[in-house]
Amino acid sequence: MDYLTASEADVAYDILKKRGTAVYYKDLVTEVIEKKQKPVRSMSAAISEVYTHINMDSRFHYAGEGNWDLIEWAPPEVKRHTRVASGEGKSTSKSSKRKETLFESIQE
Repeated sequence: MDYLTASEADVAYDILKKRGTAVYYKDLVTEVIEKKQKPVRSMSAAISEVYTHINMDSRFHYAGEGNWDLIEWAPPEVKRHTRVASGEGKSTSKSSKRKETLFESIQE
């Protein structure tokens, strides 16, 4: 990969892919800046700019405690399904009607 012509997010992706593990955001951003040989007037502004690119790119996943990794490494989310047992639906509808009645009485 030609780091000089690649986007900041592409360089960060390449760095993470080669390391194979999550990286602390400041280390990742600093390495991106170095590999791109980006002229830096203000280090804080440069870090902020690169961090924003990483944060907005859907290939990256915030792993917690300041670390970023790739979304492809994240385990799939487990979706929870709630089951309504027979008879529960009726009480829920009674509860909803009661709430509506109370709400209407408050508005009067």
